[in-house]
Amino acid sequence: MRLQPMRGWSLRIVAAIVLSTSALYPATAFELFGHKFFEKASKPEDEPVGEPQPYNVTFTVNAGEDDDVEDTLKGASNLWGDREEPASGASGLLAKARGDYRRLLGTMYAQGRYGPTISIQIDGREAAELAPDATVANPANVVVTVSPGPVFAFGVAEVVNQAPAPTDRRDRVELPADNGFVPGEPAKSGVILQAENLSKEAWRQQGYAKAAVAERRVEALHDTTKLDATLVMEPGRRAVYGPTTVQGTARMDPDFVAYMTDLPRGKEFDPDDVKRANDRLGRLEVFRSQRIEEAEAIEANGELPMAVIVQERPLRRFGVGASYSTLDGAGVEGYWQHRNLFGHAERLRFDAKVAGVGAEVTSRRGDEPEKSRFDPADFTYRVGVTYTRPGVFTPDTDFVTSLFGDREVLDAYTRTAVTAQAGFTHIFTEELSGSLFLSGGPSRFEDDLGERDFVTVGLPGTLTYDTRDNKVDATEGFFVEAMVEPFFEFNYGNPVARATLEGRTYYGFGEDDRIVAAGRLKIGSLAGSDIGETPPDKLFFAGGGGSVRGYEYRGIGVEGEDGIITGGRSLIEGSAELRAKVTDSIGLVGFVDAGYVGAESFPDFAEELKLGAGIGLRYLTGLGPIRGDIAIPLNPGRDDPDFAFYIGIGQAF
Repeated sequence: MRLQPMRGWSLRIVAAIVLSTSALYPATAFELFGHKFFEKASKPEDEPVGEPQPYNVTFTVNAGEDDDVEDTLKGASNLWGDREEPASGASGLLAKARGDYRRLLGTMYAQGRYGPTISIQIDGREAAELAPDATVANPANVVVTVSPGPVFAFGVAEVVNQAPAPTDRRDRVELPADNGFVPGEPAKSGVILQAENLSKEAWRQQGYAKAAVAERRVEALHDTTKLDATLVMEPGRRAVYGPTTVQGTARMDPDFVAYMTDLPRGKEFDPDDVKRANDRLGRLEVFRSQRIEEAEAIEANGELPMAVIVQERPLRRFGVGASYSTLDGAGVEGYWQHRNLFGHAERLRFDAKVAGVGAEVTSRRGDEPEKSRFDPADFTYRVGVTYTRPGVFTPDTDFVTSLFGDREVLDAYTRTAVTAQAGFTHIFTEELSGSLFLSGGPSRFEDDLGERDFVTVGLPGTLTYDTRDNKVDATEGFFVEAMVEPFFEFNYGNPVARATLEGRTYYGFGEDDRIVAAGRLKIGSLAGSDIGETPPDKLFFAGGGGSVRGYEYRGIGVEGEDGIITGGRSLIEGSAELRAKVTDSIGLVGFVDAGYVGAESFPDFAEELKLGAGIGLRYLTGLGPIRGDIAIPLNPGRDDPDFAFYIGIGQAF
């Protein structure tokens, strides 16, 4: 969702339907290394039900000047966290207190403190000694006292029978020693658990699917505040994939589902293959849920059978949306999709859109007044159909074909076109993907250069390399996309080549990457035809929320002597942002954007470089940030807005 640039303001809204202890608790046992840390907090429905039992709680931590320890313990305590709400009867309060013994002990172990004492008293009596049906005052007086004790360091940190160094770099796993499992480092319980997981994964990456910790020896030496930890690994047998079975299919062909996992029988087991298989099944958009399970044991012949368990979604779906902008007017759009036509996750989707109702018409030459469009002939229309067939040639290759009819009314031009496209998309690796299509069709354009007809046939190809940690709110990684589109225009007889290259980079620093520097650069060039003999939608424009903020969408182009703005044959765009998290849910952004559109295939900077700058607010959600940006053009032209406001989902880039 985006608010388009505005001279006053512009609003665009899109809606879519679619654990018992003594009074002083000495920490001599470490059940955590048996994989029992502290149990999850009881769900409300699991707690005893009774009359509301209010209570007051005092929380004391004897940790000297280490305020962080107190904050951490309070954060782990249900008694403290739920202090504003009454417990579910006296028995519920006792259950909550007993649970806090476990939670607080586990929290201390996580910090490497193995000699804590924990006391939880209710009305002056230790909670662990009270009978479940004990009565308490109303309100009850709860006192939690914790003495964390010193931080233990590793005396011994050893992995016996560690996996050898892999021969394939893709099988590399971080060493436990590189993650704090070394003598002298703080002996945090999480470090030991991570050492176990890394040691198992190192063996699994080399085909030992059932690698496990055969023996775990952990001893806390309280007189020296040392912790000795020894992990003995048992890799078991090397495994290869056995047969892949499929469960839960209704309309999907189970053989096709097995094919799409791409786990060929006899190939060496690799957990990365299993992850890719899960991702591939998810991309089919057919399953409500899916998982791939290994058999419990490797068979005598070395095979490890695999089972795919799925649950299918409904066959059909639809969605509708609406929009309004004081610049772009009102619009409505919708789609209908069939997810699985013939049992191989074939998708058929119909799209329709009407927009531009009441849109503002801006004269580029300044000799005509602004007006609004209410004539249906001036609305923007789009209708089309797309068919996708996954798993052609390889499980990672899709065939896609589409046919769209468009009537697009913009300030720069009006386009009426029919476009057909057919081709393939392919995922080479987790980071690298590409596509190649045959595309073309007739189009008619009406602009300040007159009415012109074009017929084009082209071969657009894209190659994308993406290592971002998060597609909508990256803190590290790169994104590089190259697009090349050779096409032939029949009416003017011009062979044309159009290319763009875009790169983005992200660098997070500070605690938890609370500050992120982000940059974007895009260049483009078109060669083989003059501006007047090139379909305007193939020319380059800049401006808008995903380009140069502060300027109208596609408002930056080549200006002729008579003030006419047309697209250009070269493009340079750049953006720099500094993003900061103020709280866990609120972020601030400062940004500068720049854009240049030139008449020649290679920039000669005869046109002015347009600059925009502004600030933004981010509301951080689990699905990505909701952004609001306000920007001003630093060197506006006569018809450029004074400022622009944008709203969207995800970062600007």
